[in-house]
Amino acid sequence: MLNVEGKVVILTGASSGIGEATAKVLASSGAKVVLAARREERLQALKSTIEQQGGTAVYKVTDVTSQAEVEKLARFTLETFGQIDVLVNNAGIMPLSFLHEKKVTEWDQMIDVNIKGVLYGIGAVLPYMRERKQGHIIDVSSVTGHIVRKTWAVYSATKFAVRAITEALRQEEAENNIRTTIICPGAVITELPNTISNEEIKKSITESMQISLPPEAIANSILYAISQPENTAVNEIIVRPTKQEL
Repeated sequence: MLNVEGKVVILTGASSGIGEATAKVLASSGAKVVLAARREERLQALKSTIEQQGGTAVYKVTDVTSQAEVEKLARFTLETFGQIDVLVNNAGIMPLSFLHEKKVTEWDQMIDVNIKGVLYGIGAVLPYMRERKQGHIIDVSSVTGHIVRKTWAVYSATKFAVRAITEALRQEEAENNIRTTIICPGAVITELPNTISNEEIKKSITESMQISLPPEAIANSILYAISQPENTAVNEIIVRPTKQEL
C-alpha cells in the first residue's frame, strides 16, 4: 500500500498544470489535499472534481508572495485536518527575457514567487513538523536549476536557489525526521509560457512544447516521493521527455 493514505498535503499553485494534476493523483491515492492558488474559480472546480471522484479536498485562496497569507494557509490546514504531513511548493512563474531588456518588474515577480514563496511555505509549516518530528517538504525546481541557457538567467537563478534552499533544509532537519524532495521537471505542458511577454521567446517555447510531458508525469513523481517509507527520503528527481536533450 502506498504511504499516502490519509496524509494531509498542502499544494501551492494548485489551480492548473502540475499542481492540478498532483492534487488529482494524490487525492485518488487517499491523501487529503489542501488546494492553494490565487484563482478561486479554478480551485472551486478542482475541489468539486476531486470530491466527485471520491477524494477529499479543501481550498484556500492564497498568494504565495504574501507571508501572511501563507501562514494563514498553514493555520487553515491545521484547523481543518489537525495536521500537516506534506507541503508541495509548486507555485511558479516563468517570464523569460534577455537581460538587456531590463524587465525589472518580471525579475522581481520571479524572485517573489519562485524563491520567497518557497521560503514562506517552508517557514509556515516547519515549526509544526519540527514539533511532531515528522513531515515532508517537496519543492518544485526545474532542469533549468541544473543548466542555464540564454533568456533563462533569472528563472534559472530562482530554480538554482530552490535547490540550494531545499538541500540546506535537508541537512538542517534530517535529525527531526523531516524528509525533503526537489522535483526538477523538464519540458511539461503547463501555463508557464503564458507569463512570457517577449513574443519571440514565447513562440520558441511554445513550439518546443511539442515534445512536452503531460503534467501527470510530474504528479506521479511527487506521488512516488511521498509514498516511500518514512525512513526513506527521495531527495531529488529529474524528469524530462525522452527526446529532450538539455
